[in-house]
Amino acid sequence: MNAADTAWMLIATALVLLMTPALAFFYGGLVRSKNALNTMMMSFVSLGFVGVLWVSVIYSLIFAPGNDWIGDLSRMFLRGVGLEAQGTIPHLLFMSYQGTFCIITAALISGAIVERMRFSAYVLFICLWAVVVYAPVAHWVWGGGFLAKMGALDFAGGTVVHVNAGVAALVAALVVGRRRDFKLAPLLPHNVPFTLLGAGLLWFGWFGFNAGSALAANGIAALAFTTTMLAPAGTLVVWTLLDAVRQNKPTAVGAATAIVVGLVAITPAAGFIGPMSAIALGAIAAVPSYFGILWRAKTQLDDSLDVVAAHGVGGTVGALLTGVFAQKSLNGVADGLLFGNPAQLGIQAVAVVSAIVYSGVMSFVLLKGVGLIFTLRADDAEESSGLDTSLHGEEAYVHAGGSVALASSVKSDGVQAARELAFRTQG
Repeated sequence: MNAADTAWMLIATALVLLMTPALAFFYGGLVRSKNALNTMMMSFVSLGFVGVLWVSVIYSLIFAPGNDWIGDLSRMFLRGVGLEAQGTIPHLLFMSYQGTFCIITAALISGAIVERMRFSAYVLFICLWAVVVYAPVAHWVWGGGFLAKMGALDFAGGTVVHVNAGVAALVAALVVGRRRDFKLAPLLPHNVPFTLLGAGLLWFGWFGFNAGSALAANGIAALAFTTTMLAPAGTLVVWTLLDAVRQNKPTAVGAATAIVVGLVAITPAAGFIGPMSAIALGAIAAVPSYFGILWRAKTQLDDSLDVVAAHGVGGTVGALLTGVFAQKSLNGVADGLLFGNPAQLGIQAVAVVSAIVYSGVMSFVLLKGVGLIFTLRADDAEESSGLDTSLHGEEAYVHAGGSVALASSVKSDGVQAARELAFRTQG
């Protein structure tokens, strides 16, 4: 084992774990205040439920010896996972690092169904999804499965994380259905600074997400670190220009979204492409995601926080462009289309299509199954009053004396409930 590699991977694991609370702030700021806590809880809860499932069974299904489709159960409950070396770092550290990916991938799906899905149904769904969908797809790419044998490139999770979650989010939005006031009432972000904070923390944590995927403190980590810095910069420039041309008003929400799209797009390519290619990749990725969001707004699809455009489309574009910009001279793995290997683009396409089909079908099956156990969505009264109070018995903001203080308020009696309802309706 190598001390420097171990130290870097300890830091990288902490950085990726931070991304889940960062996602909570990013999503939480984009919803109405009456659903802020519920939305943030949808991210935080993954830290617990998916985290426990990870060490119990998911890690084994991905990384234990198996076949081309799934790992076996020989490492359930971390059997045989201790302080022995896994590469140049302790096996336990490798396991922990990979677990942070699974946790945030499940949480990403929540952005498509916020403000209307029952919390109990959501928790059961992401638990089942992490086992039934995430584990096989991750095994295909990272566990020695059929996509790995084909030569599919996914440095840190473009297909495994973002395409996978983006497709699940699309299916979830369709199955759960639209919010009852969708296109009837303003569905405006209640706290844009929260969203900007979340985007900034996501970018910070993403250095662990991408550079940590080198699994060592080496040149490949430095390359992934640099491309993770530059790709979102390219996306941000193009997105801001598109905003300025289309409406003459670059927006803060647009800037935050652009950063996330750039980070998503560079994820599969981070350790395979050069710095200038990273800027080009980020700039290109801005266009389909930007216009995907505009198109979605004209449809009846209520993908509340545009998970499909940001993660599904961004991840797909990033995975395909990996097959264009990859340089064997940088990583020693494979060249892409621009460097004389057009076949790599085809391999990337097969990986993307495989993830789309499997995640789409199985996410639909799981949601329908969960619907037989729990009611999937809140009723009219709960949705109208907000899921914070109806499902959690607390609020993010309590109005008193003309000022707003960040707090939690558990209903104690009918009088207090009536007073708080009056304050909310006045707001």
